[in-house]
Amino acid sequence: MSSKDKIGPSAGHDKIGLDRRTFLKTAAATGAAAASTGIYMPALAQSTAVKTLRFVPQSNLANFDPIWGTQYVVRNAAALVWDTLYGVDDKLQPQRQMVESEENSSDGLTWTFRLRSGLKFHDGSPVTAKDVVASMTRWSARDPMGLMIKAIQAELTAVDERTFKWVLKKPYPKMLLALAKNNAPCSFIMPERIAMTDPFKQITEYIGSGPMMFARNEWVPGAKAVFEKFKDYVPRKEPASWLAGGKNMLVDRIEWVIMPDAATASAALQNGEVDWWENPITDLVPILKKNKNINVDIADPLGNIGAFRMNHLYPPFNNVKIRRAILAAMNQEDYMRSLVGDDDNLWKPLPGFFTPDTPLYNEEGGEILKGPRNLDAAKQLLAEGGYKGEPVTCIVAQDQPITKAQGDVTADLLKKLGMNVDFVATDWGTLGARRALKTPPGQGGWNMFHTWHAGADCINPAAYLAVRASGDKAFFGWPDIPAVETEVTNWFDAKNLDEEKVAMKKLNKAALDNVVYAPTGFFKGYQAWRKNVTGVVKGPLPFFWNVAKA
Repeated sequence: MSSKDKIGPSAGHDKIGLDRRTFLKTAAATGAAAASTGIYMPALAQSTAVKTLRFVPQSNLANFDPIWGTQYVVRNAAALVWDTLYGVDDKLQPQRQMVESEENSSDGLTWTFRLRSGLKFHDGSPVTAKDVVASMTRWSARDPMGLMIKAIQAELTAVDERTFKWVLKKPYPKMLLALAKNNAPCSFIMPERIAMTDPFKQITEYIGSGPMMFARNEWVPGAKAVFEKFKDYVPRKEPASWLAGGKNMLVDRIEWVIMPDAATASAALQNGEVDWWENPITDLVPILKKNKNINVDIADPLGNIGAFRMNHLYPPFNNVKIRRAILAAMNQEDYMRSLVGDDDNLWKPLPGFFTPDTPLYNEEGGEILKGPRNLDAAKQLLAEGGYKGEPVTCIVAQDQPITKAQGDVTADLLKKLGMNVDFVATDWGTLGARRALKTPPGQGGWNMFHTWHAGADCINPAAYLAVRASGDKAFFGWPDIPAVETEVTNWFDAKNLDEEKVAMKKLNKAALDNVVYAPTGFFKGYQAWRKNVTGVVKGPLPFFWNVAKA
């Protein structure tokens, strides 16, 4: 597939987009009718159906190691299987989860944690402090906040079966936030033998202590993943709130049914063959809303930030002028319209990196993303940056609507700039593996890819992997920008909100001046579920606890 086959913000873009939307709506309506005649899989027996929740995730679960990678689909599945020491609630505050109590010494250097009693892994073995130490050691080798803790760590040791101690060389006031954050990789607790796996290699055994067990024998990547209720799980007594509180499972089995074709997923939901669709595309929402058996609502009020990630290691994007050419040329409205269509309530321009309408949001340095787009100025920056027509390898996942839509726009944009587009159409699982490669683009590597970041992860630098610019330790693309990291440190060291705001303004400007990545805009998405399913809540991931099916 070449870039000339793709949809972009060109003269024919609206017509092509209209044709695509018409096709999808027709296919969805036709599919729903066909489903009612029995073309789709037969309905489950009533007694089994009530105990089984069938869910269409955002994409295929191609791998299942929540520390090895950062894909949300892996994090979402992992939240069922592995529990965490702390969980962030819907107020974005860390709450105890596996931990019963914690104590920080008066000098701020020693944290002592005690686990809840009776915690068990799915294989029946007790959760011990040694398991936690091994899990935290693996986590801290990959996670940006974990790396910060590791850099000032004196020791991390098990004191007894239920107590572990983290001794630091300098205080780290945001320790609990680091252990509770809801993005990937989270501080999931694994048995010691599994957690001893090299953090840069994938685990091959999926044993946790969470509310559901992974049915590995039923896992068919590209088709389905199955989770079964862990009967020995003891939920906390507090009410559930996002990743905190009592994770009470009201179904015995959750089946993830992989349906990359939106029309097929829409028909299956309307026919009752599936119960919950994580991210229905906007084009099909009007059809779903007309169905009296289906609820449709915004999935997460904090929305998402679209991302055009560039590889800082190799030409052409190792040159800041060429990265800035992208900012000067890109039209965020083109990207957002490709995702949400004509609904102006679902998107906002974003001349920065942080979630709109949150305390630390700012637009410092964002002028380059505002106003009319200037292709001539962008071409001049390309020339000044020494672009000589080398291929730009764009890896674009076709089975993920968010990435496919953005990739279509980018292919067209780069061609307008006179860049040589090497468009690689792939799937989300393959992209997840390929983007980790640091080999040159012509040798299996890449120049750019698209992704997105949940707004809940982009409120401040604590959980925001994508805005970090720490070189080899940074998110894929590996930006190395000391000015950004200085302001990240200043934010962590801030003593009050005013100091945090100062650091965040400087951070936003440094990240835009040097183009850590190109934000494509802020957008919200929908989720849809059948009305016989209750307990579905809004948030940055699907929370399956306390969800019931009548």
